[in-house]
Amino acid sequence: MSISFAQQIDSFDLPNEQQLKKWITTVVTSHGKRVGVISYLFCDDEYVLSANQSFLNHDTYTDIITFDYVEGDVISGDIMISVDRVAENAVSFGNTFEQELLRVIIHGILHLLGQGDKTDEDAAEMRRRENLALQLWNTTI
Repeated sequence: MSISFAQQIDSFDLPNEQQLKKWITTVVTSHGKRVGVISYLFCDDEYVLSANQSFLNHDTYTDIITFDYVEGDVISGDIMISVDRVAENAVSFGNTFEQELLRVIIHGILHLLGQGDKTDEDAAEMRRRENLALQLWNTTI
């Protein structure tokens, strides 16, 4: 079991790494699953765009890309997060940067847990589950 965090940009420092690991583990186990190997990479827009083009054939900016390596009940994956998109979305949605970052961090985990977001119904369920996880964050810090 391991959860790791790395960054492609020097200007980004991730606060509360130990609390984040505890929170992510709590969310995963609350779904009856186990943490395998989960790696986060915090990047700029161009880095995520390049990955989106190379691996998914999408020519768009995005806040998160999740690569799913789940096997059975063991949740593993690589998650790339654009810090630039998170900052812009925080302003657009009236959130703080930290609130939006937490939402995106757990969004990737929810994808690994099988939650989609392509249909309106799935997107609404994703938001509900994000909100539940964010409530959990407030009780773990």
